[in-house]
Amino acid sequence: MILASASPRRLELLARIGIAPTVVDPADTDETPHKAELPLPYAKRMAAEKAAVVAARHPGAIILAADTVVACGRRILPKAETEEQAFACLRLISGRRHRVHSAVSVIDASGKARHRVSTSILTFKRLTDKEIAAYVESGEWQGKAGGYAIQGTAEAFVKQLAGSHSGVMGLPLFETRALLVASGLPL
Repeated sequence: MILASASPRRLELLARIGIAPTVVDPADTDETPHKAELPLPYAKRMAAEKAAVVAARHPGAIILAADTVVACGRRILPKAETEEQAFACLRLISGRRHRVHSAVSVIDASGKARHRVSTSILTFKRLTDKEIAAYVESGEWQGKAGGYAIQGTAEAFVKQLAGSHSGVMGLPLFETRALLVASGLPL
């Protein structure tokens, strides 16, 4: 089984269900949303594209790809790369509900693609500027969709979560396991 992701979180999550990929081969695709593309279709497209790119390099292998998108309304929040982006994301979701779409694509050894999506709804507490500044200073937000990592200290900001905790982390384990079993991976 080939994991089409360089995410250490996805490796950690797979290990929780007893799966260790044979190879880790990130897809390295253009992740720019199309004009007016909504968050859910974007997540599905990204996971499918990543799987297809890696499947072309490894014919006959089982490929697992995923994409996680944090959405506030119709808006796709970025993977925060700067402190300013992290501040903007956290201010936007402070005291509000937002959605996290985690799309998973698996291509089996015969080339058949299967797809699933987990959508979680989270409500963050109203964050003070001091709380946001302390979180940004921690650096935990770097490279994280929406500017936070639920598996870290930001979990204390989550007032309510309806959905998949592992999906918010980046790989919904229920959906992933079902796809891998359907693709013939012995678990």
